Amino acid sequence: MIRQGAALSAGPLAATVGRTAVRALYAELALHPKPGLVSPLDSGSHDDMDMGTFLRSLFALRGYFRTIAAAGTEGAGFATLRDLGIAAERRMLAATGGINTHRGAVFGIGFLAAAAGWRMRRGLTLRDDALGATVADLWGAEILAAAPRAPDSHGALAVRRHGARGARQEAAAGFPTLFTIALPALERALAEGADAERALVQTLFTLMAELEDTNLLHRGGPAGLAFVRGEARRFLDRGGVFRTRWRAQALTLHRACVARRLSPGGSADMLAAAHFVHALREGWS
Repeated sequence: MIRQGAALSAGPLAATVGRTAVRALYAELALHPKPGLVSPLDSGSHDDMDMGTFLRSLFALRGYFRTIAAAGTEGAGFATLRDLGIAAERRMLAATGGINTHRGAVFGIGFLAAAAGWRMRRGLTLRDDALGATVADLWGAEILAAAPRAPDSHGALAVRRHGARGARQEAAAGFPTLFTIALPALERALAEGADAERALVQTLFTLMAELEDTNLLHRGGPAGLAFVRGEARRFLDRGGVFRTRWRAQALTLHRACVARRLSPGGSADMLAAAHFVHALREGWS
């Protein structure tokens, strides 16, 4: 455990942040059942990727989160962080044959990792919404002002077509969904006795019930988003992972999402970010 307020060198600190990010992304990938999403069970609603695709992507990105955390320790500006993200995306696409597996994480967890480096190097707390506030304060205005890195991505198209709140807006505002919905759901499930697997599934379904997921909007329009939101809410209202047959119910929704070609990728990205922030907090006191 790293002590808050201690004088820390940038290298070991950034390495800790980087490992925590990769472990969070692997935990999200290995989790199942996840309606419509790639997991060890199957490829979900995706014809162009499987677990192996994600593992190749993670291997290509293993140094990125350490590097961007190190840049954060030095107070790097937006342009530096953006360039690191662009280079990481290129490595990801080279490793996957052009398939986007982790663009959302490169962006979202990338900025959170930079914020973690900045705060931890200065001995500052990671509690409450401190990481999100740091992203908003240091880089938020430039995140909004910059042109989208992938203007024709599914998320960007959904933002324009449906007026949804996109990843850039979320980051610039300090990740309110992460800190007001995802992390409280994860911490509440753990406090109520769920193991790590069930707590992550409960958090995923909470996000599916609440998030205006641009990936769902792209694939299924407002009707697809409403379907997943409604089914996730019913799962939670019936007791979620604290109900005896929760796994069978989650698999039923998984099959329904696959049949409709729906995949809540935005919720999965937010789940990985919640795992990352929670794990960093637990190791920083």
